[in-house]
Amino acid sequence: MSNDTSEGNGSDRDEPASLNSLKQFNSAGRGFWSHVSDADWNDWHWQLRNRITTLEQLERFMPTLSPEEHAGTLLANSKLALAITPYFFNLIDPTDENCPIRRQVIPRIEETNTAPWEMSDPCGEDAHSPVPGLVHRYPDRVLFLVTDRCAAYCRYCTRSRLVSNASGYDFHPEFDRQIDYIRRTPAIRDVLLSGGDPLLLSDDKLEYLLKQLRAIPHVEFLRIGSRIPIFLPQRITPALCAMLKKYHPLFMSIHSNHPRELTTEVRDALGRLADAGIPLGNQSVLLRHVNDDVTVMRALMQKLLMCRVKPYYIYQCDLIAGSAHLRASVRKGLEVMEGLRGHTTGYAVPQYVIDAPGGGGKVPVNPDYVLSRNADRVVIRNFEGKIFEYPEAADGTPLVKAPVEIEEPELV
Repeated sequence: MSNDTSEGNGSDRDEPASLNSLKQFNSAGRGFWSHVSDADWNDWHWQLRNRITTLEQLERFMPTLSPEEHAGTLLANSKLALAITPYFFNLIDPTDENCPIRRQVIPRIEETNTAPWEMSDPCGEDAHSPVPGLVHRYPDRVLFLVTDRCAAYCRYCTRSRLVSNASGYDFHPEFDRQIDYIRRTPAIRDVLLSGGDPLLLSDDKLEYLLKQLRAIPHVEFLRIGSRIPIFLPQRITPALCAMLKKYHPLFMSIHSNHPRELTTEVRDALGRLADAGIPLGNQSVLLRHVNDDVTVMRALMQKLLMCRVKPYYIYQCDLIAGSAHLRASVRKGLEVMEGLRGHTTGYAVPQYVIDAPGGGGKVPVNPDYVLSRNADRVVIRNFEGKIFEYPEAADGTPLVKAPVEIEEPELV
């Protein structure tokens, strides 16, 4: 049975100009740093040394700061440090206070407002930490925190209690204890290196960790979670890729929230990782005035595929203290998912999840495609709103008897 309750949206077949514009690859350029030599600009150490970290620097490069941004930056180092690489700063539109890049990295005074339901540790990581720097929340995998530093600091960071040490968390990983716990726990088959950002470690220090973990027989594969390819593509050197290639199966989850972040520099960096045989996935956070829009999110997902990155998760913004101004609604998230499923290739459709507050783990959230079900049938709808029935017996056996003899067509 099929019941068409919607004429569908013909415009989905003809991509709007705004979508195609968002999918264009552009260079971040040099901006205020046009005088810098190629050698320096392409050196990730130079990028780190020259990050924007103070209000004085920020006002010099962007005199259009709003009063809310000015006040937020004054207080930034009491909660989460300010840091923006010169490369990533060039993506900010100084004329637009709601620039999607600007909202992610420039502090605002709203960060000091904490709602009653917000938390410093919304995912309950500290409660599931058997040794410092290790989170064992799920049965067969662990989160291995290696540093509290990032190339730039996202204002909605789930671990803002920890990263940058602005709030005095005083994080000190104990690599030997972390690795020893993994070695003594045979149920662990999957280790995710995160932080902070693991790719801020030197090649030698990162290789030391990978080598130690790879030597544990029950660890089947390794993952690295990093926003470095987006904030600091210069870090993705041929030497780094050659080192990572030695520790397969090794996966990498990157973090991109807006198609403008996927520049030619980022595309090339991701290409180097893909050429080294590293499967790449992307995690996005649904953010208000950043990507809570079907066209923006569709462009991001399609552009990621063009960079050989599989969209993996869209996260509902965690209930981190001071993030209400950046938090889009779950209703908006479901609307975005409706605009992806069926309207673009399945490879471009990630899983939308809520990390259950307090440490409940990731819970998938989907639009209501199953309308009803009973012992005899399941009633479903597709992306166009058309209704279908799928017959089903209570015990799972087919309702239609199979033919006694199956005749196959003659092969020609």
